[in-house]
Amino acid sequence: MTFRTTAFVAVVCFALVALDCWNSWHSRQAELQQMEAAASNLARAMAQHADDAIKKTDIMLVGMVERIEHDGTDSAAISRLRKMLANYVAELPQLDALHIYDSEGNWVANSRNTPPQNLNNAGREYFVFHRTHEDRGPHIGVPVRSRTNGKLLIPVSRRINDADGRFAGVALATIDIDFFNRFYTSLDIGEAGAVALVSESGTMMTRRPFGDAMVGRDMRETELFRAYLAQGPAAVAYIESAQDGVTRLNSFRRLAHYPLFVAAALSKNEILAVWWRDTLRHTAGVLFLMSIIGLVGWRLIKQMELRSKTEAQLRRARDALETLNATLNTLAMEDGLTGLANRRQFDVTLDSEFRRAAREASTLALILIDVDCFKQYNDIYGHAAGDECLRSIGRIIADLAARRPGDLAARYGGEEMAVLLPNTEVANAASLAERIRLAVRDLQIVHAGTTEGFVTLSAGVEACTPEPAQGHPKELIEAADMALYAAKAQGRNRVCTARPLNFDLAAAPHAPWPAS
Repeated sequence: MTFRTTAFVAVVCFALVALDCWNSWHSRQAELQQMEAAASNLARAMAQHADDAIKKTDIMLVGMVERIEHDGTDSAAISRLRKMLANYVAELPQLDALHIYDSEGNWVANSRNTPPQNLNNAGREYFVFHRTHEDRGPHIGVPVRSRTNGKLLIPVSRRINDADGRFAGVALATIDIDFFNRFYTSLDIGEAGAVALVSESGTMMTRRPFGDAMVGRDMRETELFRAYLAQGPAAVAYIESAQDGVTRLNSFRRLAHYPLFVAAALSKNEILAVWWRDTLRHTAGVLFLMSIIGLVGWRLIKQMELRSKTEAQLRRARDALETLNATLNTLAMEDGLTGLANRRQFDVTLDSEFRRAAREASTLALILIDVDCFKQYNDIYGHAAGDECLRSIGRIIADLAARRPGDLAARYGGEEMAVLLPNTEVANAASLAERIRLAVRDLQIVHAGTTEGFVTLSAGVEACTPEPAQGHPKELIEAADMALYAAKAQGRNRVCTARPLNFDLAAAPHAPWPAS
């Protein structure tokens, strides 16, 4: 007996440790998955920001090239062009200046009030590129430092041709790197987070934390650049930074229209800092609990030497076991995610209410509810968001449906819910289903996978008055399920009944509800 008691205490301690370890690991994975989604959303926002800024700049360049090639470079045309360039720079906050250079690299026109003197940019990378390439598309060059104001700039340029298609010069727009730095500074990336804008040729455009030495750095031999080349235009990877040696969760994404990509990186240590604190608290609690269990076990073994005390301990253990079984039985009847009754409790209650309705010749109504396009929701937003969506819907159903002692709201399975309504006609049940549908729609949970753009419900409703010793609860479920199938087939986001109603739910969403 003593051996078995000792073994029991050891197993309980081991189970506590194992359960705490599993809980901690699960929490860690959930935290990392949540932050992967956050980093991906951050990279998407950065890519859109950069793409929009460059796109607006490129549109200006297209107009400049067309004006030069059509109107030429006489003094009147250049005067009009300079005013246009100044207006462009005033309208776009990302622009530092706009320039026109001839085929020799000499300045022709720009947006500044004071024209540069004896300025020749024939040696700049973007000028050499256009002189040696016939491509008429935009070119994003390596970052340069302005010779007029000393700012770090990203050049965006297009080639100018003469009437014979020969190289005639370059139209240049310079984007102030501080424009990107201001946006990146506004992002919440933690103390050790980092964001970067990098060209597909491997040149660092800018980065936060920012430093002049970072701009223009060759990134081709870094883990970040190799991961981008290996995993494609959008991916997530854990990488040790070549800049500061910090391991970060990196989400990178290519710009939609230009050969650049952004990287949003969150420090892995910062992501897991809260998890570590919780884990240490859990571990301390488990160790404390294990010490209590060990002490109780030791005392129990000592007391087992006395026969009378052993019998008393056995009675208390029996009572505790009965209490535990009652608690477990209660927990077994509740759905852990939504807080509604689970399928087991629903089946038991349905059978009981069906037999009671047969004895009392009363009506029993059933609503079957299904979340529309829920698989697509999980695919788009992830299972964590899907679980939160189900919890929100469960709260709505619990608030609206389970108002009388006999009513039961349950999670039927997956994204399906069920509401069992004793002493309720089909019209009242359909009215309640419509109110639930409208309440969920009013939550406006965004769902890009539906035509409505929000999470919606479909519901099937049926009611019956069972005959004694005839019929089966399964028939009520099948009828409600067929009504639900009809709601899905008719386009979702609606309530259908197994039999036609004498009023329009859409026109009368607040039909009378039986008093409790």
